[in-house]
Amino acid sequence: MPKVTARAKVKGKHYEVEVDLDEALKVKAGKGDITQALEFPRIFTDMKKGNVAKEADLIDAFGTKDAYQIATKIIVSGEVQKTQDFRDAEKEAKIKRVVDLLLRNAVDQNGRPYTEERIKRAIEEAHYNFDYRIPEQQLPDLLAALQTVIPIRVETRRIKLVIPAQYTGQAYGILKDYKESEDWLANGSLQVIINIPLGMQLDFYDKLNSITHGAVQSEELKEKK
Repeated sequence: MPKVTARAKVKGKHYEVEVDLDEALKVKAGKGDITQALEFPRIFTDMKKGNVAKEADLIDAFGTKDAYQIATKIIVSGEVQKTQDFRDAEKEAKIKRVVDLLLRNAVDQNGRPYTEERIKRAIEEAHYNFDYRIPEQQLPDLLAALQTVIPIRVETRRIKLVIPAQYTGQAYGILKDYKESEDWLANGSLQVIINIPLGMQLDFYDKLNSITHGAVQSEELKEKK
């Protein structure tokens, strides 16, 4: 697997470690094994020059001299360098996800779906640049760009949801991508209005119900005029 640098700036000083890219990204997501991610237990201030960090500086910055604990903190809080091949694959996966979303949800001015080839061509014609956000969050910006080259719209539903207080923390993460407004009720419950593409409702409710065990109140709202 690719060997890359993970780096972080702590108390004004730079610290670097050499890591396995795939395993380091797992560590960053809270799922990896730091002993597999770290190539060798040594912390650098500049790895290219071979400058090893002083033990006193490590203790001051990280509260420990243990290389594995420090490397974990560097990976989680800092930046893991990505190879160009990895970035290209990441971008392709993001484009595929967006295209799949549009194939399921987008129609032309006559209500007819677009083909995969036409959507991909329209993305190129619109010169849309994908950023770090997940595809669902980029959909509104992408649609605005696509509408400059083809007549396209996504059918959505506005829904009012009331999430019981004990589930709000877990549920908030899947609500935020579609949230139009929110209101915290006196009993601690969260009332939100979401605007979600029609073709994504089933998947959304599956995730929400798995968290709340079906204890969500929902009401479909009329489209805003």
